[in-house]
This record gives sequence, C-alpha cells and structure tokens, in this order.
Amino acid sequence: MPSFLSKSFLRLPPKSPRFFRHFPMSTLTTKPRLRGVVFDMDGTLTVPVIDFAAMYKAVLGDDEYKRVKAENPCGIDILHHIENWNPDKQRKAYQIIADYEKQGLDRLQIMPGAVELCGFLDAKKIRRGLITRNIKESVDLFHQRFGMMFSPALSREFRPYKPDPAPLLHICSTWEVQPNEVMMVGDSLKDDVACGKQAGAVTCLLDERGRYISQDFARLDLTPDFKVSSLNEVYFLLESSFDLTP
Repeated sequence: MPSFLSKSFLRLPPKSPRFFRHFPMSTLTTKPRLRGVVFDMDGTLTVPVIDFAAMYKAVLGDDEYKRVKAENPCGIDILHHIENWNPDKQRKAYQIIADYEKQGLDRLQIMPGAVELCGFLDAKKIRRGLITRNIKESVDLFHQRFGMMFSPALSREFRPYKPDPAPLLHICSTWEVQPNEVMMVGDSLKDDVACGKQAGAVTCLLDERGRYISQDFARLDLTPDFKVSSLNEVYFLLESSFDLTP
C-alpha cells in the first residue's frame, strides 16, 4: 500500500490565512487541549463527486424532490427521509443511493490539503478518525487508494448515523478522551456540525464555496466554532488555537 504521508508532503503554506472563528478563544487564559480530530469523508477528505440532486430526484421523483427541497432549504437528509418507507420501497431507494455512490468510487479524489494535514496530525501524535454516511466499501477504497488510515472509521452501517452524536461519542469512548478534547471537521452544517455540537465537541465547518451564511446558522440554530475555506486553514487553526500536547 502506498503511503502519501512522506516527509515531502509535510510542507505547508508559509503564510497563515484568515479563518472565521466563533469559539471564544480570547477569553481563555490557556489554549484548550486537543487530542483528536474526526473528519467527514465526502466533501471534506475527498472532492465531492456525487451528483446529489440527481440522486435525490432518482429516489424521490421530480415532484416529490421539489416539495422536499422547498421544505428543507439547507439540504435534504435522504437517509432519514426514507427511514419510514415500506420495506420494498426503502430497499429500492437504498439500491439507487448505493449505485450513485459506487459510480463515485471511480472518480474518488483526495481533497487538497488532506495529506499535509494528516501528516501534521501524525507528527503531533494527534488521533484522527472518520465518520461518513457513505457505505463501508467507499471507506475501504479511500484507505486503500490513498494510503491514509483513520481509526475508528465509521460508515453508515454504524447506527444511528450523523447528525446523531452517537458515532462521535463512540470514537471518543474508543480513544478514552472527552468530547471537548476532539474537533469534528466536515462540510455539512446539518450533519457534521450538528453531530459535533450534540456530542460536545469543537466543530469546524469546511465551506470551500461559501455555501453558508449567518442566516443558515440562525435557521438551523447551529453555529460552528470555526469556519474555514480549505483544509490548509485547519492546520493553521490547530497550530494557533490549541494545545496539541499528546
């Protein structure tokens, strides 16, 4: 298995970018300790490749998709939406979702900055885990293709899945650390930030394209502790704002 975490990949940008911060770090006399970082996969560690709108339409149908989208302006939670369907209809929906996810496997790409950030965490002996609503097959391929291991790495076979805090609390228990010593990093406000907030972890929203504005935070009553536009900014955030002593 190739390893992407060689010394040549540990070079980091020379200048710190600005990142958006809600966490009241300035009120603290000492930096809070951070002992682990948990990542989302799709759109966080890997470049988004799934056409979610097309997938939702295939599952719901055009008319139902328009109705559900109008009722959920911050995003459709398709997995929760189909939970109460009858078994046969639900089985077909899961198959459509799985087919779209498998099509995405061939185009799987690492997110810029992911290798460098993981190398930094390894050098600091900071644990790293993964929580995704994707299938285990995708997680296994991610580990194999990019030579980056996250442990625990929880796919949607772990129930209940995000935004429930259970998977993140499971990782904290496995690591034997407190949730407030862990950061949850992801690109979804309603899944990743909600999961982290409910678990009592520090939350970092990765918003590469400027999808989220303050009104979205108010609408869902979810404000991330930090918002960054790249994984490179997460490195600077960790370095400047936390005690990374193992």
